Formats: sequence, structure tokens, C-alpha cells
Amino acid sequence: MDILNSSLTKSVNIEYEGRIYICKIDIKNEELININIYLDNRLKYKGNICLEKIQIKIKTFLDYNINEIFEEINKLNNNNFIIIKENNKYKLKIKFIILRRKKYLYINLNENNINNNKDYYENIIKKKNCIILELKEKIKLLEEKFNNKNDKINQINNNNLDKNVLINYYLDKYNISLKNQIHTLNYHTDWISCLSVLNDGRLISGSADSSIIIYNKITYKPDLIIKEHKDGVWCITQLSSGIIATCSSDKTIKLFNIKKNNYNILQTLNYHTNDVYKIIELKNKYLVSCSIDKSIIFYLKDNNKYKKDYQISTKGQCFCINEIKENEICYSELINDFNNNNICFYDINERKIKSSISNISKSDFSPLIIISKELLFIPGKNKISIIDINYYELIREIKVPNSGWIYGACMLNENIIFTGDNKSIIREWKIEGDNLILISKKEKAHNDDILTLLNIGNGYIASGSADKLIKIW
Repeated sequence: MDILNSSLTKSVNIEYEGRIYICKIDIKNEELININIYLDNRLKYKGNICLEKIQIKIKTFLDYNINEIFEEINKLNNNNFIIIKENNKYKLKIKFIILRRKKYLYINLNENNINNNKDYYENIIKKKNCIILELKEKIKLLEEKFNNKNDKINQINNNNLDKNVLINYYLDKYNISLKNQIHTLNYHTDWISCLSVLNDGRLISGSADSSIIIYNKITYKPDLIIKEHKDGVWCITQLSSGIIATCSSDKTIKLFNIKKNNYNILQTLNYHTNDVYKIIELKNKYLVSCSIDKSIIFYLKDNNKYKKDYQISTKGQCFCINEIKENEICYSELINDFNNNNICFYDINERKIKSSISNISKSDFSPLIIISKELLFIPGKNKISIIDINYYELIREIKVPNSGWIYGACMLNENIIFTGDNKSIIREWKIEGDNLILISKKEKAHNDDILTLLNIGNGYIASGSADKLIKIW
């Protein structure tokens, strides 16, 4: 049979920790291989690998969960592989570094055809970049988890703690420690006020020094520094069109077009009369901004330019807005002090407030975050407020002793959220229903208030502080 011109299906059983994973490989053509992995007749992973007709058998490394390996298989991008011959059989030998050691992945090539087509296979393999993923960031995370786990096991053994404590430590897979700090960025000259991630994966920051910096995603050195605002930058967001929108204490919103390491200003919006603190894009393409001038402005795009559509007035200074449902936003308005905010829920179609909750503790930097799809998470002073956005009611206040003002917050996934405060502490919380369980905390994470936190992907978070530093964890 000429496998180069016909469909071929292979099934490989992989035994791991006493369980059999069935890896079904469907070779469609010389460009595409589909892979489905099953455990107990349930589909655990699906994906594809672009490579010539091969039969795959995967070895596991150390004690890593095999699913983590499978999840990365079709993302790797590395040409560090060769064809070897063992016992008169040819294999594809792929080398990479994991846990600071050389590791190898072997793929058996079809011995019926490789002898006659060795050069052909070698040429095909060299052209393919999607066999082995770009593991750099993933491996760093795995190394840190591995080191943390060993440190915790030693600590547990030394303290003679029971097995239940050991289990809890194993479950704490995102605990922050000094060993997890992998980068410190020291390029701003004042507060780090906002962080975001661009579509191309690069980190971008805004500061009270009025500058915006885009960082190289490998070296974390500045790729581009933008100094177009005349005062502190408080929010950066990338729109669905790719345009970068920023807002500032200079009362303006600026729209940038960024291509690699160059930029140009597309538009400046100057409808506010005081500091603009937040700008977001709604699913219906409205651009919305809020300001301490006690207004929220809605913009629509017309002939590639944003124009003011309408404006609503708030009872107090407005520092934050968020879209919580289709055609519905929530926003905070400062009444007397930061311990006395109204949280308002505004219907965009009806153009009216549906409901509001008063006396909520929230600072100027504190975000409004949706957790568990129907709950609103609001950090405040020594506490976190949880609001049900379906019934518009405060359902829980979680005390956080010795936290002071809780500023930055970000979700790592649907179950984990991080917070940062003016005591320079980063806390990790597990979300359980409408409650939060403190998992771990990192004291002295910075030398000053932690003003903003951001999930930058691949299990990493970034923290920005009044100490002018950004740290990657």
C-alpha cells in the first residue's frame, strides 16, 4: 500500500500510572495528522500534527501529568531533531530541555517506507515547524512548580505534618514564592498604573510618568516607548480592530496604530473635562470611557473615526466601568470617600440605571471583575465585596485582615484569583461558589503599593507597583 497517497489510521496504547490512554492517529494526507486521546472511553485531548506519515508513541517525563504533555504536543516549534537508526528501525529523535536536563521524545517512523524514502522524510521533517512546541515559557513554569513542590515536601517532612497537609500543598499549584519571580522591569520613573497584553503576546504598561512601554516578550526589554500623553496614563486596552486605546489625566483618550516597533496616532478624543480613568470596548462595538468629571461617554465609529454618541452623568467621580452582560455595564461612583461608593448597573438599550448598591468600599485603582459568570468581585479596604449581578444585591463581604487597601486583582483561571494591596502583599484565592478561600500569600512582593495585576498567560502574572517596578511571577 502506498501510504503517501492514502488515508491511514493507527492506534497506540500508552500506559501511564496503571491507566491506559488510547491515542488514535488518523493520517489524512501528507500534510495533516489528526490525534484523539481517550481515557476510559472519554475524549481527553484532540489536535493535529503536521508531519509525514508517522506512527507516534509518547514517553512521559518524571512525574508530570501526561495530559500536560498532550496539551503542548501540537504547539511546539523547534527544529532540534534528527532521524536515527536503532535495531534496523528508524526513529525521529527530538531533543529539548526540561527541568534543566536533556529530554528526548521518540517517534517511530514507518519502517516499510523509510528505507526507500529516507531523504524524502528528512526533507519533509526539516520543513515542518509544528512538531515540537516552543517550550521556553512552559518549561520555566514547570521548573518552578517542580522546585516549589520539592521545597514544600521538605518543609512538610521536617515539620512532621500529616498527609492531609501534604495533599493541600500538592493542590496549591500556583503558590507564589521568591523562586517564581522571573523578571523585574525597571523602565518607568513613576507609579505603574496599568498593565495589558497585546494580541501579539507582548506586555504593555502605562505609568504616572505619562509614558507607555511595550516590552519584548522574550527579553522583556522595551521594544517601543510612547510619550504622547501629557500626564499619567491610567488604562490601556486593545480594541477588536487591533487599535490601542489609552486614557490619561491629561483629559484625553488616544488611539494608536502599532506595527511591530512603530506607531502612529490615529485620533485624540477630548470630550472629558478631567482625568479619564477607564476605557473599554463593548461587544456591540461601543467605546466607553469614564472620568472623575462625573461622566461616562459612549462613542461610535463613523468613517473610521470615533465620535461621541451620548453621555451620562454620575453622582460621583467615576473610576471604573465594566461590561457585565450584553448591553449592560456596571460602574462605580465615589460619593464621599473610597469607603462610600455606589455600584450602578446601567442598561444601554434603555439608557437608564437598572439598579444600584451603596456604601461599597472601593479605591480608585480597584477593578470590577466578573467571577463565576454571575458574581461581581470588588476589592476594598480590608475586605472584598461580592455582588450577585442577576439580583443586584451584595451577598458577601470577605474580611482580609492586615491588607489595608486592596488595589490590583486578576483572574488566573475560573477558580483562582490574585489580589495586591498597599501592604505590598500578593494573595492567591480559590473561588468556591460565592466565597473565597485564601490559598497563599507573598509578603514584600514589592517595596510599595501593588496597584495593578495582570494574567499574561501560560500560568504567569505581572504585578505593577508604586515602587515603579513591574515583576513577572
